[in-house]
Amino acid sequence: MKNIGKLYLIPTTLTDLSNPDSLKEFSAMEVLPQTVKRAIELIDHYIVENEKTARKSIRAVFPEKKQPDLKISLLNKHTDVADHQQMLAPCLEGFPVGLLSEAGCPGVADPGAAIVKIAHEKGIQVVPLVGPSSILLALMASGMNGQSFAFNGYLPIEKSEKKQALKNLEKLSADKNQSQIFMETPYRNNKFLEDMLQTLQPNTLLCVACDITLPTEYIKTSTVANWKKTKVDLHNRPCIFIIHRTN
Repeated sequence: MKNIGKLYLIPTTLTDLSNPDSLKEFSAMEVLPQTVKRAIELIDHYIVENEKTARKSIRAVFPEKKQPDLKISLLNKHTDVADHQQMLAPCLEGFPVGLLSEAGCPGVADPGAAIVKIAHEKGIQVVPLVGPSSILLALMASGMNGQSFAFNGYLPIEKSEKKQALKNLEKLSADKNQSQIFMETPYRNNKFLEDMLQTLQPNTLLCVACDITLPTEYIKTSTVANWKKTKVDLHNRPCIFIIHRTN
């Protein structure tokens, strides 16, 4: 009986490897362990969100990898759900497959979770590899409740819905003593911060964590009242936001 290949969940850096400015004083192997390098050396079949950036990520970790040998399947909002099963076909033929996140860890705020679910259904062993998670790193550095927290993804874009969602999360935080984590599309960060400062209570704690693991890393926790006195430019910088309110 043919052996079944494993599905490796391969984390990537939290920086944009296509942007030269973001790579100054930065090395992928400073934030990724050797297990990631060994996995990429072993694997030729990959499931990724964007082929161009995935190839750059692979090259950054293991420059010796022969790019023409890579067999890449795309998994993003344009992918037909009917194609998901076929992406794991190499595993059933005995080959390992790498699920590569666009940034951070696969399956967390990432479409790869759908592939992992299918792998379990097919009896394919899933191997998560250690790497940076902006969500957990932000929580670690926030000083907020690491015993009880929730990640809420993206909040609504429409202003009134967004403000209502913020008020609901603020109340939930107070009721459950639970830190609430969320994110925004980078080019909307400054407006999002402005909306938070207009909506949340003055004594609510707010953590802003951006450019995590980069030389430009900025992480600050303070009250909403103090944030209103702080000037910071978050435009196009990957950010995680955390709020916590106590009664």
